[in-house]
Amino acid sequence: MTTPMLPGRLDAPTRDIKDDPRADPRMIAAMAPMGLDVAPPPTPVDGSSSLEDVLAHCAEAEMGFQALGSVLSAMSSPVEGVTSSTEVIKGVDGNDVTLYITKPDNADGPVPCIVHTHGGGMVILTAADAGYQRWREELAATGLVVVGVEFRNGAGELGPHPFPAGLNDCGSGAQWVIANREALGVSNVIMSGESGGGNLAIATALLAKRDGWLDGIAGVYAQCPYVSNAYADPPAELTSLFENDNYFLSVDNLAALAKPYDPTGENATNPLAWPYHATASDVAGLPPHVISVNELDPLRDEGLAYFHTLLAGGVSAVSRTVNGTCHAGDCLFLDAMPEVYRATLRDIKSFADSL
Repeated sequence: MTTPMLPGRLDAPTRDIKDDPRADPRMIAAMAPMGLDVAPPPTPVDGSSSLEDVLAHCAEAEMGFQALGSVLSAMSSPVEGVTSSTEVIKGVDGNDVTLYITKPDNADGPVPCIVHTHGGGMVILTAADAGYQRWREELAATGLVVVGVEFRNGAGELGPHPFPAGLNDCGSGAQWVIANREALGVSNVIMSGESGGGNLAIATALLAKRDGWLDGIAGVYAQCPYVSNAYADPPAELTSLFENDNYFLSVDNLAALAKPYDPTGENATNPLAWPYHATASDVAGLPPHVISVNELDPLRDEGLAYFHTLLAGGVSAVSRTVNGTCHAGDCLFLDAMPEVYRATLRDIKSFADSL
C-alpha cells in the first residue's frame, strides 16, 4: 500500500507554497511576480534576538508590507457608494486615538458596525495603510458601518508601545462607538480583524468582560488570529507551525514580532495578550464568535484551538477554513481571487446581520 503524503512541509521540509498541491493556482499566479510564491529570505532576527535588533527589523518589515498592501489594493477599481471621515478621541491612557469611519451611502436605518483592528502582529502597520482602507471600504459597501482603530503599535512608526497600549486603544475605540451608536446610525457592534488584528478583536472582548462593558459587543469575527506566542518553541499540537512554515510567513519572524509586544515576557501566557492561553472560564459569557483561518497558514491551528476553547466555555462559535489560501489570503488578493475575497466579506456581513 502507498503511504499517504503528509501535508505541506511535514512531507517535504523545503517545499515552497507554489509546489503545494493544496494551493489555489490563482493565488500562486498573483504571488509569483512579487516573489511570494517561494519561501521568504531567512529572517535576520528571531525570538532570541535583542529588542533593539527586532525593533530595527520591524521598521524595515513594515515598509515592505505597506508597499505590498498598496500594490494589491490598487489593482482593482475604487470602491463606490461609501463615505469616510475621521474622529480623534481620547484613549483610556490619555493619548489621542484616531478612528477612521466609513459608512455606506445608501443605509436605510441603523446597520451593524464593524470595529476593525488591522493586522501586523500588534507591532507594525497602520489603519491608514492602503490595504486596510480598501478592506474597510469593501466592508462598508456591503451595508455596514466600519470603524478602523489606529492603535499604538509595539514597534514601527506608531511604536514602540508594548502591551497593553494597543489593546487599550482598541478598547477605547470600541467603547466610543458603543456610546455613539445612535449618532453613527449603528444597531450593534462587532469586533473584527485579521492576524494581529484578530488577536486584538478577540482580546478586546476579553477586556470588555473583565472591565464590565461586554454587553456593548454583539460578536467577534477574527480572521487568521495571531494568538499563541508559541513561535520560539512550537508545540507539536500546533501542527500548522511546522506544516506551513515559510509559506508567506516564517515562524522565526513570528517569534521576533512577539518580542516588542511584550519585551519582558511577563505576559507570555496572559490571555489578554495571547488569547490562545485563555481557559474555558475565561471565555464563558462572551458573545458569538466566528474564527476564520487559512488552510496554508502557519497560524491556522492556534485559531482552531481558540475556537475549541470557546466551545468548551459554552460560547456560540463557528469556525471556517478558507482552503487553498495563505495567511490572510482571502483579504489580500481581490484582483486574482475576487470570489474568495468577496465570500469572506459576505460572511462577515451575514454574521453581523444575524446578531
